[in-house]
Amino acid sequence: MKNKIKKPTCRICTLLFVLCTFLFFSCSPEKNDNQNVSSGGSVPVYGDAYITANLSDSSYLNPILASDSASGAANGQLFNGLLKYDKDLQVACDLAESYDVSKDGLEITFKLRKDVKWHDGQPFTARDVKYTYEALTDPNTRTPYSSNFTIIKKFKIVDDYTVKVYYDAPFAPNLQSWMMPVLPEHIFRGQDINNASANRNPVGTGPYKFKSWQTDQKITLTSNGGYFKGRPYINRYIVQVVPDQAVQFLELRNESLDSVGLSPDQWNAYESFFEKYDKYRYPSHAFTYMGFNMSMEPFGDKNFRKAMQYAVNKKDIIDGVLLGTGKEAAGPYPPHVWAHNPNLKMSEYDPQKAAEILKELGFEDVNKDGLLEYKGKRFEFTITTNQGNKQRELTAQIVQEQLKKIGIKANIRIIEFSTFVNQYIAKREFEAIIMGWSLALDPDQYSLWHSKETGPRQYNMLGYSNPRVDEILIEARSTFDTDKRRKLYYEMQEIMAEDIPCIFLYYPETLLALHKRFKGVELAPIGVGHNFEEWWVPQALQRYAFSDK
Repeated sequence: MKNKIKKPTCRICTLLFVLCTFLFFSCSPEKNDNQNVSSGGSVPVYGDAYITANLSDSSYLNPILASDSASGAANGQLFNGLLKYDKDLQVACDLAESYDVSKDGLEITFKLRKDVKWHDGQPFTARDVKYTYEALTDPNTRTPYSSNFTIIKKFKIVDDYTVKVYYDAPFAPNLQSWMMPVLPEHIFRGQDINNASANRNPVGTGPYKFKSWQTDQKITLTSNGGYFKGRPYINRYIVQVVPDQAVQFLELRNESLDSVGLSPDQWNAYESFFEKYDKYRYPSHAFTYMGFNMSMEPFGDKNFRKAMQYAVNKKDIIDGVLLGTGKEAAGPYPPHVWAHNPNLKMSEYDPQKAAEILKELGFEDVNKDGLLEYKGKRFEFTITTNQGNKQRELTAQIVQEQLKKIGIKANIRIIEFSTFVNQYIAKREFEAIIMGWSLALDPDQYSLWHSKETGPRQYNMLGYSNPRVDEILIEARSTFDTDKRRKLYYEMQEIMAEDIPCIFLYYPETLLALHKRFKGVELAPIGVGHNFEEWWVPQALQRYAFSDK
C-alpha cells in the first residue's frame, strides 16, 4: 500500500552501524505488542521511520554473497546469525538458544530457538543452518567468507533444532564465524544461489522485512511483527542512495534524513545546526590504506612499495584530511585491538631515500623534465578510489602531490562505488587503490592476507604473498591461547613492516550525527545502534505515518 508521509523527503545519507562485515544487534528484552503505548512520556510507542543512506546501492541482499558495507546496512536488519556480539563485545546467542563447546574446542553444539519464523511464515530449523553451511563451502558460490567454513570436518543435524559442528583442529574464531547470517533453505532450494531471485527479494528472520528495492534509489524495509524478540518500535527502515558526502550533509541540515556519518570538517562545522542532532565520536575498528596491484610491474617489488612509503607523509593526511580525528597507521590493527603490536615504528617520511631506491630500481629522469622514466618510458600510474568519500579523494590528492616531488606522476580516478568494487576490484583492473577495511573483532585476518585468498571475489585483492605470513595466519587461528596468538600477530606485523603489502595510512574515528527525536539510543563499547529495535519516537515528534501495519 502507498505510504502516507507527513513531510516530504529528499534523498538522504548514510549511517552504518558497522564494526564488522555485518551488523550485529545485542540482546534486548522481548516486547508485547499489547503493552501500554502512551503517546508521550517515557513509555515507548510504535511508529515513524528511520531514514539513512549509502554512497552506493547495495550489491546483494544476500549476506553470504555481499562484501560491501552498503549491502550490510540492509542485510543487518533482515537476517540473523546463530550468534552475535552484545553491546559489550561479548559473544551472545541470537538464533541459537544456547551453545556448548567441547573442552578441546573441536566440537560445538548449537541448540536453536523454536520460536523463530522466516518472514514468509515458514519455521526456522536446522535445515536452514545446514543449507547455509553447504552454500558457503560450495566452490561455485561467489563468497569471500568460505575460509571460515571449509575447515570444518563435519556438519551434523542432530534434530530439527540441534546442530553439531566438528573441527579437525582448533579454530580460534570458531564462535565468531557462526555470526554469519543464516539463509532460508526453502527459498534457495534448487536454485543457483549466485543468481537467485531472493538476492533482490530477500526472506530473512530479522527485525525488519523486505518491502521494496528501487535500483540506485532506495531500499525500504518494514518492521517484522513476528520477530522473535518482539516487533521493533520504528515502523520503517529506509536506506537511500546519496553518492556524495557533501550532499548527505546538506540533507542532514534539511532534516530530510535521520543520521549521517560525518567527515572531519563536518564534525567541526555548524554547531548551531547540531542542536537537533546528537553527535557521537569513538574509535573505529578499521584502517584506511593505499594498496598496489602486485601482479603488475613494478608494484610487485617490495622495494618499489618501500620507496612509495618513504614518499608519503602521513602526518599531512592526518592534519589536512582528518583534522585530528584519527591516528597514523603502522599496521593492520588499530591501537585498541589486543593484537596490535605497540613496538611497530611509524613509517619514515624521507623523499631522498625514496629517490635513491627508485634510482637503484632503474628509474631515471632521462628528459630532465622532473618526471622519471622506467625501462625507456615515462612512468605513471593511476590511483583509484570511490566516489563520494571526501577523505579518500583528498588523501589521493595529497599523495599525488607528494609523489610528484620525487618525479612520479600519479593520476587519480574517482569511480562510483559499486562499479569500483564490481568492475575494478573484483576483476583486479587497477594499479593502485585507496580503500578502507572495517575489521572483525577477532584479529584473524586470514581472508585479507593469505596467498590463497586472491580470487575474484576474495579479499586479498592486492595479491600479497609471504610464506611465513601464510604460516602465521594458519597457526594463529588454530590455537585458543591468546598469548601465543598475540606473539604470532606481533611477528606478522613486523614482517609486514618490511614487506609493505600496502601503505597503511590511518585509523579513522567514527563520527556520527543522529536526530534527537529517537529515544532509547545507547552508546556502548560496540558503538551506536546495537539496540536499534528498542529505539522509539514519542508520538508528538513522529514525522512519518504509514497506512499499512
